[in-house]
Amino acid sequence: MSVPPPTDEAGLSDSEEWTAPVGDSGDPLPTLGRDLQFEGAVWSVVTDHVDFDGRGARRDVIVHPGAVAVIALDAEDRVLLIRQYRHPVGRYLFEPPAGLLDATGEPPWATAQRELAEESGYRARHWDVLLDLYTSPGGLSEAIRIYLARGLAALPDGRPHTGEAEEAHLPRAWVPLDEARDLVLSGAVGSPSAVAGILAAWASRATGWASLRPPETPWPAREHLLASDRVRLPRRNGA
Repeated sequence: MSVPPPTDEAGLSDSEEWTAPVGDSGDPLPTLGRDLQFEGAVWSVVTDHVDFDGRGARRDVIVHPGAVAVIALDAEDRVLLIRQYRHPVGRYLFEPPAGLLDATGEPPWATAQRELAEESGYRARHWDVLLDLYTSPGGLSEAIRIYLARGLAALPDGRPHTGEAEEAHLPRAWVPLDEARDLVLSGAVGSPSAVAGILAAWASRATGWASLRPPETPWPAREHLLASDRVRLPRRNGA
């Protein structure tokens, strides 16, 4: 009979086999100092001096405001995607409506509702939390919450053209959910909000939407980032 490896209170064994329940957790390691390298209009770049149990290391971090995205499904289970230019990768990507959490005092669900209207010209009667994720936790503090929106209706006056540059022209595409899944798995669609959101919607539908959570469900990942100074908060008066 095999004997499980000994573990400490955190669940880490001498052989580095994790035996405790699986789930993101833990407190930040001590930060001995922080150097601001860059502060832009949307995010900042800092260098943190981290204490890894007595061993120091420098980690460059993009401090992000966080974001929301919306997987909107119509009555035929077609996903609403918009085509938007993304300059960092130099390509037009198909993505769900999404936006930064950069409006002072605006709850994430309200931001999702606003972004769905502004980027697609639609509103929704039924809202749920589909999933939460970190987009690139190796160097970026962004946490994103993806909502599922159903019961869609077009805004009477169409999409309000509040954006500029990339957001001035956002063509809509209605893609059956099964086809959207195949586009993700084939590599034809690669935006993280689209990949995660489409696959989560497809998987949740297969279980009768049993995994959905109410739209105002607490968001522990964002609360953790806020408490540990890992969110780029909106600047007042343009500062």
